[in-house]
Amino acid sequence: MSEDDRKSQEGASGVSRRDFMKLSSLAIATPMVVGPTVLEVEGQEVAVYGPGKMPVSLTVNGKKLSAELEPRTTLLDALRDQFNLTGAKRVCDRGTCGACTVLMDSKPVYACSILAIDAQGHQITTIEGLDKGEQLTAVQQAFVDNDAQQCGFCTPGFVVATTSFLEKHPKPTPEDVRNGLSGNLCRCGTYHGIHHAIAQATGQKRSVKNG
Repeated sequence: MSEDDRKSQEGASGVSRRDFMKLSSLAIATPMVVGPTVLEVEGQEVAVYGPGKMPVSLTVNGKKLSAELEPRTTLLDALRDQFNLTGAKRVCDRGTCGACTVLMDSKPVYACSILAIDAQGHQITTIEGLDKGEQLTAVQQAFVDNDAQQCGFCTPGFVVATTSFLEKHPKPTPEDVRNGLSGNLCRCGTYHGIHHAIAQATGQKRSVKNG
């Protein structure tokens, strides 16, 4: 393209090529907050979100928390990066170790495997929401008393999972404990202390200790 042709095109559009490139880079660097696009798939309307940020409202530990998040943002990232709730840990980030365990409607889930937008409308409880002020719960105190932690990365997930587990199994057998907490891994191998902690919390020290 000749110089005269280029100037002619720029004059027709009112925007130079240099200005166009500046505007394009600005649009990419600053994603807009947009609502969902509704598509019809096989006769059903399906909401498609992104790529820009969108308003997300979560109920965490009984409080309403809101932020502008990309649709790809996980619940774990939202809790840690947006709301400064860092109890749930990112370890495997693949939904296999349980370090990021939180409760969703009283059910233990991996926060790294749930999108924040999908957690809307549910009651989320993190380890920060288990205790009452400075008073530890029976499970938390039992973990402290029995040294049921070492590096500590898996501990919050174990405490949350154990709390939910004992609500359903207040008098667990050793086999119940192994099966009920199989979704949480401790790379330091403090399972012995964890079993003792559960025994103390349930008043079954002898039976679980022998397991």
